[in-house]
Amino acid sequence: MNPHLKKVTAAGLLVTLGIIFGDIGTSPLYVFSAIIGDRPISQELVYGGISCVFWTLTLQTTFKYIVLTLQADNKGEGGIFSLYALVWRYRHWLYFPAILGAATLLADGIITPPISVASAIEGLNGVHGLESIIVPGNALTIGIVILIMTLLFFFQQFGTKVVGSAFGPIMFVWFAMIMFFGIIAIIHFPSILAAFNPWYGIKLLVEYPKGFWLLGAVFLCTTGAEALYSDLGHCGKKNIQVSWIFVKIALVANYFGQAAWLLHSGKKTLGILNPFYEIMPHWFLIPAIIIATLATIIASQALISGSFTLISEAVSMNFWPRITIKFPTNIRGQIYIPSINWILWAGCVGMMLYFKDSSSMVVAYGFSITVAMIMTTTLMFYYMKFVKKWSPIIIALILLIFISVESSFFVANAVKLAKRWQFLIFEITLVFIMYVWFKARKITNRFLQFDHISDYIPALNALSANTLERKYATHLVYLTKANNKRNIEKRIMESILSKRPKRADVYWFIHIERADEPYTMEYIVDEIEHDKIIRIEFKLGFRVQPRINLFFKKVLQEMVEHHELHVDAADRQLFNKHNVSADIRYVLLQRFLSVENEFSLKEGFILNSYFGLTKMGQSDKRAFGLDTSDTEIEKIPLLVAPIHNIPLKRISYNGHVEA
Repeated sequence: MNPHLKKVTAAGLLVTLGIIFGDIGTSPLYVFSAIIGDRPISQELVYGGISCVFWTLTLQTTFKYIVLTLQADNKGEGGIFSLYALVWRYRHWLYFPAILGAATLLADGIITPPISVASAIEGLNGVHGLESIIVPGNALTIGIVILIMTLLFFFQQFGTKVVGSAFGPIMFVWFAMIMFFGIIAIIHFPSILAAFNPWYGIKLLVEYPKGFWLLGAVFLCTTGAEALYSDLGHCGKKNIQVSWIFVKIALVANYFGQAAWLLHSGKKTLGILNPFYEIMPHWFLIPAIIIATLATIIASQALISGSFTLISEAVSMNFWPRITIKFPTNIRGQIYIPSINWILWAGCVGMMLYFKDSSSMVVAYGFSITVAMIMTTTLMFYYMKFVKKWSPIIIALILLIFISVESSFFVANAVKLAKRWQFLIFEITLVFIMYVWFKARKITNRFLQFDHISDYIPALNALSANTLERKYATHLVYLTKANNKRNIEKRIMESILSKRPKRADVYWFIHIERADEPYTMEYIVDEIEHDKIIRIEFKLGFRVQPRINLFFKKVLQEMVEHHELHVDAADRQLFNKHNVSADIRYVLLQRFLSVENEFSLKEGFILNSYFGLTKMGQSDKRAFGLDTSDTEIEKIPLLVAPIHNIPLKRISYNGHVEA
């Protein structure tokens, strides 16, 4: 995290408005429309609805996330995987709530851009002359929303550095606008302020016909809270907490303003009207819709960026296959993952084509976020208990509040399952990939053995000097995962020395370490055995593609020029300032599942699925920038559960069993 963001500054607060609060900040576009629906407008419904919204923002967003969960930062970073990294050692099964929380957060994310952008564009229906042109659900409206989303996803590959500088001011204008018109509406009908009393909310849930199920609509006011925690590393805790004061005042003012208009509008039902736009003067509709559209684009951008960050963390923590990750700008937090970008785009377009308008999407929105929030609560319990070591009484009181609130929201949102079954396919797929990858890596890592490289020096020297053995390469290169420079994988040594020995003049072992700076390109040379066994440690910035073939040739060239590596006179001409044509051979070790395994049903399913997923990920050859002509992929069988008792009997030609 940028150290400047640890301090509260005007610039930091402005950036926070643009990055953190887009999702939760655009909720007023559709929350009250969802609460009222086609029900008769009554004081009991309006007072109860706005009371529930206020206390949801207070308990769920302010208390749980702003006050409590933001304390669970992992070196300045937030999100469910960062929280998992803080508590995984205390219970072995905590990987599952982390997986479920991440998958559901991603899955429900494909509906946030279409519902937000559609809600803004549909406001044009209230402009004179456009009533019959911009109609919620018609082809033109759907087309405009899809076009905006397509452009948004297309421009992800270029980064948001330039556009991002405008995000903060635009969101400031957005919050100032919704607060201003909300306060104006409240001034006209100040009696609505009585709804701060939680009794109205309780009465709605208990006495209003099917009032409890309205919590599914109320919950929409806090759907951005989980994403807020995920973006902690971009802005810093203090900036988020201070800016939330302004954001919450703006949101509450607008919600209460909409409620005031509803009670004094004289309308019996809401129909196609949106109270968000109704509290504004008609002459301001066009500017309001433009600002709302920009705000929803920013909200969608924050969600997309958050999805990239989530998948990037999943890759680094072995919850997701290795995929192409790009860095369009010099800012570490801004990444671009092509595969995820276009999967999200397809999901968003699919949602828009299926539901057609924002009111239809509302009935399917929110269920997965409740699951994600419950998973965060589960992990937070272990954080409070083992990391913070708080009093059991305090933890019990906090959990009582969270469990009561979130279980109610979960039950109320459960009715949405029938209208969102398509999401389950996406969610189950995400959970399946993360679970299989995590469990399979645990299994395969059990068979990753390291030895002291010094034990192999005599054997490597002897092999290199054995002229009876055909030379495999002048320079033989392996990539090693060993962080300790004196260790080496046992399977690498077996590859060199066993079965078909690989004789070379020099054996190289390359290790890659990632730096936090964008353009760091450094290396360290460790000669384990002079001119014979050499380890290279590359320290590469997060923006630097690991083009190992190019970098290694550069190392060779410099070592030859500085007389650190002996090269025969005949070979010296292969090294010059423009090109290195030395005989280099890279060997990548790739495991495959041996047919000699005898698995349990569960273990077999996990490992077979894992090796199937590896074929869909990025190849090691491409990931490390190696030339096909100089690289050999060596297949190594993974023997996890060998068959021991083979009921095979030898018989004679006459059919008798031989003794």
